[in-house]
Amino acid sequence: MPKIKVKRASTTIDMTAMCDVSFLLLTFFILTATARQPEPLPVDTPASTVQIKVPDANLGTITVGGDGKVFFGVAGPNIRMRMLERMSEKYSVGFSQKEKERFSLMEGFGVPFKNLKQIIAMDNAERNRAGLQPGIPTDSVGNSPSELHEWIIAARYATKEINNAEMRVAIKGDAKEQYPAIKKVIDILQGQKINKFSLVTNLRTEDYGN
Repeated sequence: MPKIKVKRASTTIDMTAMCDVSFLLLTFFILTATARQPEPLPVDTPASTVQIKVPDANLGTITVGGDGKVFFGVAGPNIRMRMLERMSEKYSVGFSQKEKERFSLMEGFGVPFKNLKQIIAMDNAERNRAGLQPGIPTDSVGNSPSELHEWIIAARYATKEINNAEMRVAIKGDAKEQYPAIKKVIDILQGQKINKFSLVTNLRTEDYGN
């Protein structure tokens, strides 16, 4: 008896639903993504072979570049706002709620405290214009500590209050920056008994075997 041949049906998969889901996910990620703000002080960090990533949480970053300019930034809008409130109490300068909210969106800044209101009022493009911000003062005046010293203390207290954690510190220095500028920042940290901090570098890609 001859074998009965079963007619094979063509296997087709309707991808319409998959395409719809893909476009919906793409639209969701585009609408909910937050654009990264440009750095107010771009630096060319030195290269190294270390591949340890600095944690983003509870991090305070001190950027040094542009002939000794020092900028400071803290992770987390709530911590930034609380840090500003502590500095406001320290220097007896009031900030409106709107100014606090605008400051909480700034990832970094580098101006004397007396000029901070002017920087807060600017938009991102104007605020981050090259050469606009002269850097945070690092020299003490009389018996008063430097402004960088006070910003670091305010950030540490704010991190402890908001997240109940110690603030990690990272120094991001330009590869061409002179050592005395970096040394001054380290001295300020050690004055607060901060002897453990990270140095931000780029991963070296050269092959030394050739």
